[in-house]
Amino acid sequence: MIFTTVTVMIAMVVLGYFIGKSEAAIEPNPNSLLLKSSVDNEALFESLEKVKQERALKEKKREAELDLKRKMQQEEERKKAALQAQEEKKKQRLPEKSNSVTYPAEVVKLEEVISVSEKKKSKLVIIIDDVSSKSQLEDIRATGLKLTPSIFPPYRLSPSNHKLAEGLKHYMIHLPMESGKVFDKQEKTLMVTDTPEMIESRVRELRSLFPAARFVNNHTGSVFTGHYPAMERLYQALMREGFIFVDSRTIAGSKVPQIAKKYAQRYIARDIFIDNKHNVPYIHKQLKQAVKIAKKRGYAIAIGHPHTVTLQALASAGKILKEVEMVYIDELYPPKAGR
Repeated sequence: MIFTTVTVMIAMVVLGYFIGKSEAAIEPNPNSLLLKSSVDNEALFESLEKVKQERALKEKKREAELDLKRKMQQEEERKKAALQAQEEKKKQRLPEKSNSVTYPAEVVKLEEVISVSEKKKSKLVIIIDDVSSKSQLEDIRATGLKLTPSIFPPYRLSPSNHKLAEGLKHYMIHLPMESGKVFDKQEKTLMVTDTPEMIESRVRELRSLFPAARFVNNHTGSVFTGHYPAMERLYQALMREGFIFVDSRTIAGSKVPQIAKKYAQRYIARDIFIDNKHNVPYIHKQLKQAVKIAKKRGYAIAIGHPHTVTLQALASAGKILKEVEMVYIDELYPPKAGR
């Protein structure tokens, strides 16, 4: 009994020893745990800081890209606005630009020859197109020649043009008509798409603005005068208001000759442009050609513009022009002969 008790006790002591040793192996060292946790925390903090820095760099890069995009967009808008401003300036200068348009120098007209006796000189009409200011009229008068001014109807940049005709005995109306070129278009330019009512209204307006006018010629108008239906509508409206159309012949395929013949009217057209080139020798050369046409047929119609060089050339062309009689358009076609 005693032996058994002692044996049990020894077994219990041994078992306790092994159990204690096992628990000691399993239980971590507190100091070791704290050290490992500190190292992990430091690594974690470093990792978080790195992520934060990377995010900051990405954000800074994104902001820089957005700023560059905004600047490029602003620059694009600035260029677009500048381009629009240039286009507006071009539009405002359209009437002045039209003065430099060139046309065919000569045409062959289908019109009767005016007989001139040996004692009389052939007649020469020189029309000065594009007149829109009082100073131009004064320069025309200063040449001392019988030059027929063709005056623009009022438009935005020169709203009182019709008043230039007040007190004038010899003048014409220079009517803007479709040419197919953007820079040739003025306000109220007649277009081939205009209805008969629109054309009729425009011609009535011309009569109201220029009550004493008899002659109208086209400013540009290569498209319009080459379009038979539109030109016929205008021709009819002009006849009803007592106007006579003078074809500036800005296109060789003008339909005005056929229309005039249809309505038993005399076809009146220019023979030559004198100032397609802006220098005196060229203008004198063209005047000599105009005189040659006049002497051959009995008369000629030339067209020039109120450029300073043109008027200087005309004023100095006495020797050339002495072979013909300079007349106004209404003197070549007096009322009874022109209607």
